[in-house]
Amino acid sequence: MSVRRVDLADLASVREFADGMAADGVPVDLLINNAGVMAPPTRMTTADGFELQFGSNFLGPFALTMRLLPLVLAADAPRIVTMSSGTANFGRIRFDDLQWTGGYSPMRSYAQSKLADLLFARHLAGVITERGWRAMSVAAHPGYTKTNLQTAGASLGRDKPKRSLLTSVDILPSQQPEQGTEPLLHAATSRAVVNGGYYGPSGFMELVGETKPSRLTKRMRDEDVAARLWTEAERLTGVTLPALATR
Repeated sequence: MSVRRVDLADLASVREFADGMAADGVPVDLLINNAGVMAPPTRMTTADGFELQFGSNFLGPFALTMRLLPLVLAADAPRIVTMSSGTANFGRIRFDDLQWTGGYSPMRSYAQSKLADLLFARHLAGVITERGWRAMSVAAHPGYTKTNLQTAGASLGRDKPKRSLLTSVDILPSQQPEQGTEPLLHAATSRAVVNGGYYGPSGFMELVGETKPSRLTKRMRDEDVAARLWTEAERLTGVTLPALATR
């Protein structure tokens, strides 16, 4: 086993990491896009000037996936799993201001980034089907799982730790990381998973419980928005879908 550094908030770091993987030439059986940041109190930016959540949660994983795709497709039955969030249910893709340069909202920008993750995973699944690749692109969400995600982002730029507004009042059912990781592991390993599937908890408001296929809202199924978002991601990152032969 080896451990390598990659900073998804820095496209140069993503490129360096992917180049190192490509130099080794080892197929990638499983790519899990899970890293992210949640609800910084003020608008912050990545090394490339993108709004921190949109850049770290979506654009970085998008660029990484595109760069690693040749290695992924070299594996026998690879999967790409992207972590979304229940907040994607109220997310909207603001094409007029993807970077939240005006009227920054910590939770609304987070919701946009997580809806973007889901749209990306599903659009990639369509590309896989269209090109006949032996691969799957699936998504998952952890429900309301208590981790340091709720404090790390909300504490950025502050002297003392703080929770995000959405999770500062414990009135909703929640679960521990051991349970919260189940949807992601299910998406990564279960034989019941289908290309383009979305998986999360089955309990109250999909916040807790055993894993099941999650409900897809109209916005999550909007293929036109997904295609436009993909084009924007290619433009912003400078990384495009590799020209690969069908399999």
